[in-house]
Amino acid sequence: MKSPVFPSLKDIHGHGFPKQKIPFAWPSIPAFVVPHRMRRKLRSQLRSRQSPASSLSALQTSWSPRGTVHALRSYRWSLYDLHYLFLVTIGVFCLAIVETPGPIVKTLITVTLMISMVLPITRQFSIPFFSIFIYLILFYSCRFIPLEMRPPIWSRVLPALENIIYGANLSNILSAHTNTFLDLLAWFPYGIVHFTGPFVVSAIMFIFGAPGTLRVYATSFGYINIIGVLCQVLFPCAPPWYENLHGLEPPNYSMTGSPAGLARIDALLGFDIYTSAFTGSPMVFGAMPSLHAGTATMHVAFLAHLFPRAKYFLYSYVLWIWWATLYLQHHYAVDLIAGSALAIAIFLIAKTKFLARLQVDKMTRWDYDYTEIGNAPESYGLQRINTDYNFDSDEWTVGSSSSISSGTMSPADETNSLWESQTLTSLHDSDLEAQDVIVDDRR
Repeated sequence: MKSPVFPSLKDIHGHGFPKQKIPFAWPSIPAFVVPHRMRRKLRSQLRSRQSPASSLSALQTSWSPRGTVHALRSYRWSLYDLHYLFLVTIGVFCLAIVETPGPIVKTLITVTLMISMVLPITRQFSIPFFSIFIYLILFYSCRFIPLEMRPPIWSRVLPALENIIYGANLSNILSAHTNTFLDLLAWFPYGIVHFTGPFVVSAIMFIFGAPGTLRVYATSFGYINIIGVLCQVLFPCAPPWYENLHGLEPPNYSMTGSPAGLARIDALLGFDIYTSAFTGSPMVFGAMPSLHAGTATMHVAFLAHLFPRAKYFLYSYVLWIWWATLYLQHHYAVDLIAGSALAIAIFLIAKTKFLARLQVDKMTRWDYDYTEIGNAPESYGLQRINTDYNFDSDEWTVGSSSSISSGTMSPADETNSLWESQTLTSLHDSDLEAQDVIVDDRR
């Protein structure tokens, strides 16, 4: 007979003693520490058992164009996006003046590029590297610029500046005495690292940089080359080897380039790579500014940002390639200063406006739970924080998130609405849901 007061074990749910719930709740996260919408997104990630860090650093794997359409609809355009119009204008002009390849190949290249920007799996790479693609087209198309559009070539300006600043031609002084050891020492940074360095640095930026660092580096690298080539087209100057080969003969655009000191490398190693490359270069009179010095300075600046303890060792590489450029007679010293100054200016803009700050306790991109854009604050206060795990909006511009276009220091969510400003006295009822988050924020 069952007791009317005490139920039997069979009547108890689960065939055992019921679990007693301890009246304990995690306190709500203060609104001034983490805004409401960010807490809600974090709770969603934790409930779905997905790490915020893994979502932040995840790559797009979708082939559906719907993701691109969604990104365009939710993206907030800003003045920073005008640089795409600048790149497209240069690209259209270059394709218009290029004679070879023909229109079929040019159309195929254009369609392929457009398709790569529509598919999410390729868009995450094609859009950040779009500036590098435009640079390659611009450099190749320089040979097809009509003569009536080209300015006169300056052959005495740079030697005069060299003598005024330094009192002598440093390139002639350093190249007066040559030997095999010095040739190889100059060839390594100028002829090998300069062309392989961007791939190595890109891999380092992707692995050890915060999410988004590679996109900023790629755009900066593309722009320093675009600006450098435009300066060389608008202000063509003869390099040091021209004075040694042609003397005071007036230069013209029918002249071919010269490998200068790299010709000794071809003779030493028994191949004809540098002689063929420089004699057929579309940019013969591109001494000012030196893109060898500029790109080397750009690489060192980004690497020093990730590895500040190695900055002095990295700075020595810039001096190394400076010496190699002068020794091989490809640039004057004023060209090197101009190239490095251009790189420093672009890097400072990127670091101030778009580059994610380094977090000393993070080693790789997969360790980041959030990213903070811009320089470190001089005082306490909330900074611009990027927690858009899908990076839909960020893929359309390097670093210029919705917070920049809106003029606020807080990013926007997927619906383009900004975080709601809250104080300690204006907590919403939904804040009580923070008790599900296993985080003790009272510390």
